[in-house]
Amino acid sequence: MSMTSSDARRAFLGVEGSVTGRRWTERVDATSSLAATAMAQRHEIPELVARVLAGRGVAIDDAAHFLDPSLRRLMPDPSVLADMDAAAARIADAVEAGEHVAIFGDYDVDGATSSALLARFLRHQGVETRIYIPDRIFEGYGPNPDAIRTLVEEGAGLIVTVDCGSTSHEALGVARDLGRLAVVLDHHQMGAELPPALAVVNPNRQDDLSGLGHLAAVGITFLSIVAVNRELRRRGWYGESRPEPDLLQWLDLVALGTVCDVVPLIGLNRAFVTKGLLAVRRRANPGLAALSQCARIDVPVAPYHLGFLLGPRINAGGRIGDAALGARLLSLDDPAEAERIAVELDDLNKQRQAIETAMLEEAVAEADAEIGAGEGPAVIVTASERWHPGIVGLIAARLKERFRRPAFAVALMPNGMGTGSGRSVSGVDLGALVRGAVENGILVKGGGHAMAAGLTIDPARFGEFRAFLEAGAAEASRRARQADQLLIDGALTARAATPDFIDMVEKAGPFGAGHAEPVFALPAHVVGYADTVGNGHVRVTLSGGDQNIKAIAFRAADSDLGRMLLGSRGRPLHVAGSLSIDHWQGRRQSSLRILDVAQPQPLR
Repeated sequence: MSMTSSDARRAFLGVEGSVTGRRWTERVDATSSLAATAMAQRHEIPELVARVLAGRGVAIDDAAHFLDPSLRRLMPDPSVLADMDAAAARIADAVEAGEHVAIFGDYDVDGATSSALLARFLRHQGVETRIYIPDRIFEGYGPNPDAIRTLVEEGAGLIVTVDCGSTSHEALGVARDLGRLAVVLDHHQMGAELPPALAVVNPNRQDDLSGLGHLAAVGITFLSIVAVNRELRRRGWYGESRPEPDLLQWLDLVALGTVCDVVPLIGLNRAFVTKGLLAVRRRANPGLAALSQCARIDVPVAPYHLGFLLGPRINAGGRIGDAALGARLLSLDDPAEAERIAVELDDLNKQRQAIETAMLEEAVAEADAEIGAGEGPAVIVTASERWHPGIVGLIAARLKERFRRPAFAVALMPNGMGTGSGRSVSGVDLGALVRGAVENGILVKGGGHAMAAGLTIDPARFGEFRAFLEAGAAEASRRARQADQLLIDGALTARAATPDFIDMVEKAGPFGAGHAEPVFALPAHVVGYADTVGNGHVRVTLSGGDQNIKAIAFRAADSDLGRMLLGSRGRPLHVAGSLSIDHWQGRRQSSLRILDVAQPQPLR
């Protein structure tokens, strides 16, 4: 999509600086605006919906297909992935021979869904499987030699790693030495050297030309079972006594892992999530059904529920409990056992929330003191011996959102080392900074990508680390804050924000990473009711003429945004946010999630 500089365009509604310090800018430029008008006329869709599509680079001729993504049309031949044919043949061999297969997964949602997906497929074939999820704190990420030896001793004839393994040279070397060349199904960045495995299926390996690097590991795993299924069919494995499985029934797991791993919701990923949501709503997976009940989801499941209600509960096991709980829940068929594990994960999530709240309060106080009244550091670095290492990533994300700059949160461990996680803003490559600090001997170890990184640090080196970050990121961090803007898809009134309109907008989704959720501005709407609810949220009623709309600003009570909302009862505000539908007592009502507000400026 052709875009001009945001500075060359007028500020939307004249908002040069909102309460959060951002400039409001129209997402579409003049060229895209003309395309939106043509799209609306040709496809008979509302102009605002057409602007949403045009603002995300959708061409006029592609609009119809975009609004109804077809898995059949978007699915590639799995063989385009390097090593896929070798991986499919080896797994098919294991199925035919009845080998015991060990699945080694990561402890996050992508790892849990990938593990459960492969396990369900293999168990349908009558194959005995064992899912192994490492402990986040004691084993760390990915395969380790001791775990590999354990799996071989237990009788694993084949080890398949999912969402990990691409850089596990030592552990997979142990597997090779024990006569168990592994199959790797992964999506993480990796160097030129491949680990000693039979096959490494990873669209982000340097010699892979598939163009599928945006897929989550669960997407790679789904393509892999498609390939194995095809190979088994070719070998004559299926028949009257052994029916071929319906692979689409497991798209609920693919949708969950894709949304929770925050990969770009473009192309095949959009189709995975769109069709996977239909499978989630059928509640055929006992684990997902039980977890949905614990989360009190009594409306049609949307990406929000996957990312913010179900995902965190599955992650809670890996953060502060048994890391294998999530994969176990998603792979079992016993409703009673599913209910037991779902309740356990729900309890762990409540504990995680309480720990996170206490940690965040301490981290914000430390960051406030660090920033003071001036510009503050380019990158926030906070640490405490009272923090849980499984939650520091969440704290870093909250700090990044609040202070609009990269942030690290570090848990100081009893062994004298600090284990930390960082989150970045666009324009600051945190992974490169961390790798540079390792190369300079400042960090014990660390790595990551542009937007997220992990590290181990000797607390005595915190001063050097802060100075290194300041030297390497000061200018980029400052530019990122100056360029921080809120892109607006269009303006509408409370009366126009009907459930039917929102349904049309949702057809342009699902929205998430790489496919931004639409943001609409409600100009000069009067704040009626305004109060705090729940855990620091601010709920308001906005009035535009003769129509009201309910709105909420999450975790905003102690922020400038929340204070302006609470202090503006009876006064008009420009309000920007994302629309959704609330289901209350059988009624569908429009709702606005507030992202920003600004005071209307008098006309000149």
